[in-house]
Amino acid sequence: MAARPVHSTAAPAHRRLRPLAGEEPADALWDMERSLRRRGFTAVAGADEAGRGACAGPLVAAACVLPAGKRGRVPGLADSKLLTAAARERVYAEILDRAVSWSVVQIPVEELDARGMHVTNLEALRRAVCTLDPEPDYVLTDGFPVPGLARPGLAVWKGDRVAACVAAASVLAKVTRDRVMVELHERWPEYDFAGHKGYITDVHTAALERHGPSPAHRMRFVNVARARDVHAGRVHPLPGDDAMHDDGGMPPVSCEPPTSTEDR
Repeated sequence: MAARPVHSTAAPAHRRLRPLAGEEPADALWDMERSLRRRGFTAVAGADEAGRGACAGPLVAAACVLPAGKRGRVPGLADSKLLTAAARERVYAEILDRAVSWSVVQIPVEELDARGMHVTNLEALRRAVCTLDPEPDYVLTDGFPVPGLARPGLAVWKGDRVAACVAAASVLAKVTRDRVMVELHERWPEYDFAGHKGYITDVHTAALERHGPSPAHRMRFVNVARARDVHAGRVHPLPGDDAMHDDGGMPPVSCEPPTSTEDR
């Protein structure tokens, strides 16, 4: 199953930008974009994903370009992980109202299992950036470079905490994915997806042991595969084995130019 764009390109990073010394935190979050605009890059996009470490539910990637000046100063903007659910919803609405362009892409569980996390994570970020309209001049990604984009860019360490556009992308991805997990909870309430959002918790582990995996679970995770096999009567359960089969050595997939752009 192909990735589904909800809406709607960058060279690998060679260095990391950090906020200028002496900036107040509220100013530092916008400093990278301000610095890049002084160098002629007027549309700076941030890209981030949510759900990479979850063992259930889709992977969601987002990209966002904020406007320059006061309009780009989204009230309450911060790394999505530092905000409460209610604050994220407020910031999400502000981002949609203010953004020059934004996009969100979902990678379903079937594709995550078929192609692996490393490949699909890069593909999701590429698709999110490629579906931005208007297109960005420069791309900041959170933590690691995303090859295959047709725009210059940088990987920024903890980008969702030091670059406003990346923080905005993190909020878009997180809120979108949380809403999906609430919908999955309505279909399979026995797993409490609305509570843990698909991440490994004691409640989630107990539900897997009791019911086995649902269609929303990722079979590449060892704990999910083991729960499947236990319920099929093939193995005996072993405690404390929640690792994931990683495919970090698999090559990334090139990003083809988008043939169409859906309304956001």
